[in-house]
Amino acid sequence: MKYLIKSLIPPILLNILKNNNKYGWKGNYSNWEEARNDAIGYDTDEILQAVKKSLLKVKNGEAIYERDSVIFDKIQYSWQLLAGLMFCSSKMGGTLKVLDFGGSLGSSYYQNKKFLDTLENVSWNIVEQKNFVDIGRLEFQDDKLKFYYSISDCIKNQNPNVLLLSSVLQYIENPYKLLDEILEYDFDFILLDRMIFSKENKGDMITIQNVNLKGYSSIPSWLFSEDKLLSYFYNKYHLLEDYDIPNEENNQKYEKGLIWIKK
Repeated sequence: MKYLIKSLIPPILLNILKNNNKYGWKGNYSNWEEARNDAIGYDTDEILQAVKKSLLKVKNGEAIYERDSVIFDKIQYSWQLLAGLMFCSSKMGGTLKVLDFGGSLGSSYYQNKKFLDTLENVSWNIVEQKNFVDIGRLEFQDDKLKFYYSISDCIKNQNPNVLLLSSVLQYIENPYKLLDEILEYDFDFILLDRMIFSKENKGDMITIQNVNLKGYSSIPSWLFSEDKLLSYFYNKYHLLEDYDIPNEENNQKYEKGLIWIKK
């Protein structure tokens, strides 16, 4: 599990400029190592400090909303994701116990906090890279928001029944190995948000994402085959709903969210 966490890219990669000659998804590589060698890389500590600074302002009431370390004067909701979270809570009698894999320092938690605070019992647990967990425990952890180094530690301490994967799987070197492990935990609900799929849908592609965000330049990324990825869930889960996510024009990819319920 450690190498999966280490290979996790924090979900700060949501605000990408329209596809042009400089930014977007490019290339088709035979393996992850080849793409990684061709990518320039990123500065994790620079990103961590930027996210920390912005989210502390949100936490302390000095800002309304943070996304990709950028401060906004109005919350930009993912209403489909919020509906999924509230649905899970309603099915569990007002209780919501989330494992947010790759959840940064709580971006999704603070984005939806106004609604989460109306619920009777909320436990929001983030599994992240070590440097994010260290800062999260020091600066952000409270009675509702917790940080863990591994899925197993989180489950042992909190027993979450909702798994959230938001803009994460495409940046994992071995995403299906991670899914194999995750599905063994039998979460009652799995929410996949901002999943990136290949328009060709002839199989998974490994490409490079050129990113217009401070601290990043280019990183390896999967463009998944939707059919292949969904087949991983069908034996154990029923697809309640999927939804399209509007994004910039791109001739290679499209984005979706999916809400799964255990059979």
